[in-house]
Amino acid sequence: MVNLVPSPEAVMEILKETGAYRKGHFVYRNGKHSTHYFQMPLAFRYYNNARLLSVGLSRIFRMEKSISSRLPKVSIISPSPGGIMVAFGVREALGAEQIYWAETEDGHRQFRQYIGEGDVYPAIIVDDLMRSGRSLKETIQLVKDFGTEVIGIGTIVKFEDAPSEFEGIPVKSLLTFDANLYDTEEEWRAAEGDEHSEGKETQIVR
Repeated sequence: MVNLVPSPEAVMEILKETGAYRKGHFVYRNGKHSTHYFQMPLAFRYYNNARLLSVGLSRIFRMEKSISSRLPKVSIISPSPGGIMVAFGVREALGAEQIYWAETEDGHRQFRQYIGEGDVYPAIIVDDLMRSGRSLKETIQLVKDFGTEVIGIGTIVKFEDAPSEFEGIPVKSLLTFDANLYDTEEEWRAAEGDEHSEGKETQIVR
């Protein structure tokens, strides 16, 4: 079972080959500067990659008795449409009976699907990428507001500075990445060095 979980090196190789991992000068919407940017949907365009990554994450969950013992009466939930591919893949691999995804509208995270209190099974929340953990934190609260227990949290890629757990629940991931975020362009250029930063086009990313 352990052999079915891809190594961090194998995950990074997939992201590089598909262009899902990019290098340059990127400015995130919070104003932070970085040399690295992940565009995860590019990796999930290919079925074999999507299956390998989703099944790998699902195996980590299945190795937890507290989770595997609850199957199949479990819901897989994505914090946003961007994580839907991960959620569908994990749901299929685990044989979980429910899948939901949240969306943000007017600054509030919510479910588009009509859901009543008690409708959602114990939840595993998954995403493709965790930078700050804000979307996961908001989704956990959203799920709890529906009276549902969160039993697992996972992401394909996790930034090293992002939270490693929420309310005592550890975050599972296939790859932990040190993103080296800087407050200003000057700090970024000083850290990268002129030979690496010169000539790189600045890109504003979400």
